[in-house]
Formats: sequence, C-alpha cells, structure tokens
Amino acid sequence: MLERLIDPDAPAITVMVQGATGRAASRNIGRMRAHGTHIVAGVSPRGAGDSIEGIPLFATATEAAAATGAEASLLMVPPLSVLPAATEALEAGVKLIVTVTEGIPVHDTVRLHAVVRTHGATWIGASSPGLAVPGRCKLGFLPDACLLPGPLAIWSKSGTLSYETGLRLVARGLGQSAWIGVGGDPVKGTRFADLVAPFRHHAPTRGVVIVGEIGGTEEEELAEVLATAPMGKPIYAILAGAAAPEGRMMGHAGAIVSGGRGGFSSKAAALEAAGVHVFRAIAPMVDRIANDMKEHRP
Repeated sequence: MLERLIDPDAPAITVMVQGATGRAASRNIGRMRAHGTHIVAGVSPRGAGDSIEGIPLFATATEAAAATGAEASLLMVPPLSVLPAATEALEAGVKLIVTVTEGIPVHDTVRLHAVVRTHGATWIGASSPGLAVPGRCKLGFLPDACLLPGPLAIWSKSGTLSYETGLRLVARGLGQSAWIGVGGDPVKGTRFADLVAPFRHHAPTRGVVIVGEIGGTEEEELAEVLATAPMGKPIYAILAGAAAPEGRMMGHAGAIVSGGRGGFSSKAAALEAAGVHVFRAIAPMVDRIANDMKEHRP
C-alpha cells in the first residue's frame, strides 16, 4: 500500500478518519482534504448518521469500510483507544493505518504490531506526525508550510526537527517526493530500513533526507541495509541529540542508549560507513543538499 501511495501514477487511496469529530481531527480534516487527500468516511459513534465537512460519519470502522471501500485509516483517537480502533480497521480490510496519538502504552503497540503483520498491512506510527505526498495527499498534521512537491524523500523520527528541516529546504525551493514520519517510539510499524525498498526505484525521489535521533538502533539497522544494498541516490542525515551526555537517559520514549549502540557516535559512524552524509546541524545539511540538487538537476 505504501508503494501505491507514493506512486504518482496510481489512483488516489480512499481514507477514513477514526475519531473524526474529536478536536485534532476537526482541526485537520479540512487541511488534509485541501492537500488532495481523498477522505471518504469518518468514524464517530456519537456522530453516526451525520457528516463533517460533507464526509459521512459511521459508528464503526467496519461500517465505514463496508459503505465506502476505505483502504486506509488515520486514527486520531485517545491512547487507550488506538489498539481496538486499529484492530477493527484492519479486520475491516484496511491496508494502511497511520496513528498520530502520543502516549500509546508499549504493550498495546506490541500487540498492534502483531495484528498488522497478521493482516499484511502497513502501519505508520506509533506516535507519528503522519505522512504526505505533497500535492496528492496528507495523512496527519505535517505543517503545510513545510510541504512542497519536489525531489527529496524525508524520513523522520523527530517531528519538530523534521519540520525545521522541511521548512528550510522549501525556502530553498526543494520540496518532497514524499514525507514519512515513522515516529520515535521504541515499538513502531515502519522503520527506516523498511523504506529503502519502496524508494530505491522511486523515480520522483532524487535524494533522501533522514531526520534521526539518539536512542534505539534504527539508524544502525538502516546503515546495515544500505551497506549491502545501496539506494543509488544521495542520502543525508541529521541526528538529534549530538550534544546529549553519554550514559544519561533522555526524555523521549525511544531515546535509550545501550550496549554501545544508539549514541550519536555509533549512529554517525555506521551511516557514514554506508555512504550517508551525516550532519550535526540543519544549516550545513541544507546547503549541501541545495548544492547537490543543483548540480544534478535534470
């Protein structure tokens, strides 16, 4: 489903929004539709039979999928509701779920990961700002000011750092072929390494920008994949937490360094060995990308 989402020639994916009448969804549904997202249904037990911005509301994801054929679901529901809501959507046939809620219990994300695999679906999250193919669709709340069609794929763990990165690149006229916010939780549906295959032969993508951070081993895992199967496209990475003191646990759920892996030095060394250009600050990275894209402009 992710390959179809980023394919510029594929038909638009139909989307339901679970928690459609909640505060977050109410603020963002119009923005997502304005971006081209084909939202066909909302799920709200209290609003069933009504509509929001012309979108019909259903009591359950099962009813919404049966009535509209929704293929993807954006979940904007409270933390304890994510697992049952996502499970219902997957059982209704949805093949892509995006969860933007923070604070989902870890044991729920572990269970959801297993359910996603059972149904052969794709999960972006746990707590992700969403994903976007600028000019075609947006699922989540990535800032519109940071979105512009262009040649770069952004894969991000850190939300706010990725917004700053996207905004500065857009100011240089460099937009995105796609933006995938994988989120920073320790248990998640899609990791950096999972994105290599879908983007390796993705024609609109001429470069990849990784927005990572200390903690976990996701960047090292990506480096291992790239070392054996290079993408054939320039990859740039910035890692949040370069100045963090070694051995101290940081506040982010996924920012745990252990076993000699997960720190800035370990991640940077692994990525550089795999051919990735690693930076400590946004400004020099943006300068390098702008120069490289200018040199390779078709």
